[in-house]
Amino acid sequence: FLSVLGFGRGNLNDAMMEAISNRGNGNYAYIDTERESHKVLVQQMSGTLVTIAKDVKIQVEFNPQHVAGYRLLGYENRVLAAEDFNNDKKDAGEIGAGHTVTALYEVVPIGQPVAAGGVDPLKYQAADSGQQAEGSNRAKPSEELLTLKLRYKQPDGDVSTKLEFPLVDTDHSFAQSTDDFRFASAVASFGMLLRNSEHKGAASYEEVLEIAEANLGADPHGYRAEFLELVRKAGDLARN
Repeated sequence: FLSVLGFGRGNLNDAMMEAISNRGNGNYAYIDTERESHKVLVQQMSGTLVTIAKDVKIQVEFNPQHVAGYRLLGYENRVLAAEDFNNDKKDAGEIGAGHTVTALYEVVPIGQPVAAGGVDPLKYQAADSGQQAEGSNRAKPSEELLTLKLRYKQPDGDVSTKLEFPLVDTDHSFAQSTDDFRFASAVASFGMLLRNSEHKGAASYEEVLEIAEANLGADPHGYRAEFLELVRKAGDLARN
């Protein structure tokens, strides 16, 4: 396992660091301040140096009775072909001790079909319905919203283990969600604003700041407060 750290200012080569760490099954970070060095080399050191799972893959199958379409926010450079999920020869990401991964999906209401990858037999559709969801009348009856599938290998292993977790929609509104969920949604909106994404909708820096400030939650290391400052600076730049 090889992790890569970049130091200094004005010489960032994110693509190169990512490529090297991917080849080395490690992590990468760019350290431009003392605070960042403390974060990477002290607070997150165990996660950076101790890999607990390698070639971790995540696949989500939505139930077409409840979801007509969906879009993963971000992770464009991490997306694998659907058939690669079951291919143990295909390289994927590593997870370090204490690390967590957050993925947000935009869910589209029933109304149009969405193509699904042909990997495992689809759980929520009849065998003759093909690989495309065309409405709930052709799906197997189920209250489940989705099934989350995970594959991972032991750090010294070559054969993956598969886990499945079916989830049911609790029908909670955004206001009823957790602080962490609402804060994560603010971060995702901020990313779409910075990229001027076609999917940003009516999001604004003011709205991002409002949601993030109201849902700081536990922030022992001040990372969320640092995010608020970034949003303020970006908003000021956008207005000038």
